[in-house]
Amino acid sequence: MNNYACKEMSSTEINTNIKLPEPTLHRLPWYLAYVKIVQAQGVEYISSTQISRAIHVDASQIAKDLSFVNISGKTRVGYEVNSLVYVLEQFLGFTRQHRAIVYGVGRLGAALMHDSGLVQYGLEIVAGFDIREFQEENYINNIPVYHIDNFAEMRAALDARIGILTVPVHQAQEAADYMVANGIKAIWNFTPYRLHVPDNIVIQDTSIYAHLAVMFNRLGNMQE
Repeated sequence: MNNYACKEMSSTEINTNIKLPEPTLHRLPWYLAYVKIVQAQGVEYISSTQISRAIHVDASQIAKDLSFVNISGKTRVGYEVNSLVYVLEQFLGFTRQHRAIVYGVGRLGAALMHDSGLVQYGLEIVAGFDIREFQEENYINNIPVYHIDNFAEMRAALDARIGILTVPVHQAQEAADYMVANGIKAIWNFTPYRLHVPDNIVIQDTSIYAHLAVMFNRLGNMQE
């Protein structure tokens, strides 16, 4: 399948509503990242064995994971690279823009607002909110920052359904409750606090501190 054919493929051919095992969902972006590297090098076909050598995931596991996204390789040839990139990007939602706000514009929140690369993966940060008093015209990376008193009004106007939570830990649950009460449907939680939200709210925890603890523990075990 050439680039034109990829663009012409109907999105209905790719079932993005399949409920995948979470480990599979975590691995698919690894495959996409590597396949995009070889795509840039002009490679036309790639096998699960080649992907396996590069990212150290068993080839049979890769083939099983890719079977969920409705793409199959050719015997002794592998997967067509352009098609594989297209299907993975569509399946993972990276080709659709999801509007998000940052709740808590400290150093971490500001750093995420500066990360323009998130747009390439479908996440568009459209505003930041904080308890501090900002000047009337306050922007970070051309993204406006508002006082939280304006959250309810601006969240609706911006049509943002994702909240990126970067407040201090003791404010995490209160902030989450406030966001949910004002229309946020998914929270990307960067605090180490385990949030309690209604069942219809999506939570994705990315605790830097928890990952540090795991890394330090493994490092300590290696040194002993």
